[in-house]
Amino acid sequence: MPFNHFDDEGRAHMVDVSAKEVTDRQAIAEAVIHLGSRLLAAVLGGEITKGDVFGVARLAGIAAVKKTSDLIPLAHPLAIHHASVDFTNDTAAGTVRVVCTVRAREKTGVEMEAMTGATVAALAVYDMCKGQDKSITLGPVRLLFKTGGKSGTYQAEEELAP
Repeated sequence: MPFNHFDDEGRAHMVDVSAKEVTDRQAIAEAVIHLGSRLLAAVLGGEITKGDVFGVARLAGIAAVKKTSDLIPLAHPLAIHHASVDFTNDTAAGTVRVVCTVRAREKTGVEMEAMTGATVAALAVYDMCKGQDKSITLGPVRLLFKTGGKSGTYQAEEELAP
């Protein structure tokens, strides 16, 4: 039976991965936050009244990685071996690039965990900054890289402009 989230009667179910081989898995995802130059300068200058924006967002992203199967109904609970969230700022464009990296030795991939971590970290930045500017936008969010498992390696073709 091919891997599918629906049974023969069309009902949703969690895919049975019990026969799959355990392999090293890694995924890297990104989310872009459009703050604007003025608000980004305030974040970088420590002027946000709620505190350390990137510190809180990093913890939120890592926590989200570990909770992905609670948030995405058909995602498998996984033993995560590594999760990190990093930020790259483009002050001229007023953007922040959130990159979440996840690694595990599992029977199924960690793409959803990386995407969830990047997205929740971006949402935490919004939450920390919304009191100063509600016009913040998020996106795009995308998978940059994944390896492991039967489908092998995926690498996004081009960098997104900030």
